[in-house]
Amino acid sequence: MTTTMVRSGFALLARAKDAPGPTLVLDADALPSDEAALEAALTRLRLRLRLRRTAGPAGDGAEVLKWALLAPSAHPLFDVDYRFVQAMPDAPDHFDTTGNCGHSLLAAITAAAAAGRLPALSVGDRIRARVLNNGDQVVCQVDEAADGRAVFTAHFVTPPHTRLGQLLHDGGRVMRMANPYLFVDAAKLGVRSREDLFRAGQTELYAVLERMRRTQAARLGWPVDGAFPKVAAIVPVAPGQLAARALTVGGWHPALALTGAVCLAAASALRGTVPHRLLRAHGEPPTPGRVVVDTPSGRVEAAYTATGEGPDDELLWVSLGDKEVRVLGPAGVERDALEATHVR
Repeated sequence: MTTTMVRSGFALLARAKDAPGPTLVLDADALPSDEAALEAALTRLRLRLRLRRTAGPAGDGAEVLKWALLAPSAHPLFDVDYRFVQAMPDAPDHFDTTGNCGHSLLAAITAAAAAGRLPALSVGDRIRARVLNNGDQVVCQVDEAADGRAVFTAHFVTPPHTRLGQLLHDGGRVMRMANPYLFVDAAKLGVRSREDLFRAGQTELYAVLERMRRTQAARLGWPVDGAFPKVAAIVPVAPGQLAARALTVGGWHPALALTGAVCLAAASALRGTVPHRLLRAHGEPPTPGRVVVDTPSGRVEAAYTATGEGPDDELLWVSLGDKEVRVLGPAGVERDALEATHVR
């Protein structure tokens, strides 16, 4: 897909199905490129947005914590460069930009097309995105398109010769594909069924998983008050089928992050991981290259291609379909306010 984007300072809200909230989509070209100046600009914009916060198109009036910055790519192999910004709820100048968000990427592409910054989306289009946060390469395939709405299949393509063993970190505790995840066998926490995993509340389970997440962050040398690594508890449901419940910033994820499903599929491909073992808990081998995951809000399916199940085998890609996005409308940021954040 050939993209044409010029600076306009657009700011739109868009929301992907199964995301914990809407994404604020901003024109990256209207913001500073220097990291320190960008953080300062985002802080100023966040303070302004907090003062103006209303129920509006965002839904319940809560602060929008997921931000997406989109611009034409400087790399000839990609259409767009995307940067994900996780606004942390504890302070207006606290952001985590070390990871990816697949739902926000699809929201950004849909919003940019609605703003006229990308060509109108058509069925069959493939928008090639370079994720500046962590180097992910994502091909966003348009399966349905209408005014302000699109349905995608997201293909996370690995660099050539990516071995499955390379994706394991900290002695195999963390799988790092799309985002770093700690996958926990829920039975070891006293939860042995999908029904128990999805039971309302589960404050004790939440507290245990959050402690595990913070401990793992410290082991990796990452900020314990940041967004990463992610953590998800899983239980086996049927051959080739798991149930998963994950944390997001500030609470339970309503479903499972797109990047979480990608990482879970990658972990499922590697012999010896918790997902690989639990997929076989019922004694039958799963369908090769396919993982079915039940979440609190529905079922997702991920497909992957790998050359085998060993650490020296290669992972080629992971794909997830049926990802719907709707543009909610303007974010309440005047063009001059956005441009005022740009430090030249």
